[in-house]
Amino acid sequence: MSAATEADLNAMRAKAQQDHRDLRARLPRLSEDAINLILRGARSHYAWTDKPVSDAQLEKIFEITINGATSMNTLPARIVFVKSAEAKERLAKAMKPLNVPKMMGAPVTAIIAHDLDFWKELPFLFPHDDRRKLFDGNDAYIADTAYRNGTLQGAYLMIAARAIGLDVGAMSGFSNAVVDAEFFAGTTLRSNFLCNIGYADEAALFQKLPRFAFDQVCSFA
Repeated sequence: MSAATEADLNAMRAKAQQDHRDLRARLPRLSEDAINLILRGARSHYAWTDKPVSDAQLEKIFEITINGATSMNTLPARIVFVKSAEAKERLAKAMKPLNVPKMMGAPVTAIIAHDLDFWKELPFLFPHDDRRKLFDGNDAYIADTAYRNGTLQGAYLMIAARAIGLDVGAMSGFSNAVVDAEFFAGTTLRSNFLCNIGYADEAALFQKLPRFAFDQVCSFA
């Protein structure tokens, strides 16, 4: 494929700018109910109904998630959707005992991981400029960039799942080393956190825990 000409790039920029203006004109902001669904009124869940989650729903979650912003469009997150009984048994080896039933009861558990070789894809992901030189041989920068942006993508995944009508419950409380040995041995992938996905059993909920007020944690400079 030949490189885009300056005229091509200008046309793509103009279209991107107009697409954004059109979107804002159609939908200036989310409704209060929509905001409640994805964050303000959303809850972390640890008990689940037996209603299944389809592969099509997981693909939709990915399609939304992959459009979230990351630095230099690095997109380092790699996701394993654990569904089968065999895979769940493997994952259970890494869990603290109290977290095993939470994971086993969920229709799907996503392993949110990141690829330490993400930067090798930058000619495709960030074609404006070859940024591989920033990462080549700089292991600390690679690890920091992968972890930060992979975590961002994990948060996007949680919001995306809620946006399409599913519930989520993120979890730590497991051994990353065991997960990596079970699922990513011999690769450049490293696990970050887990996220159960499904339709929640609200009977297990308790009251929402306190949150800070603006003045407690925010300031102006």
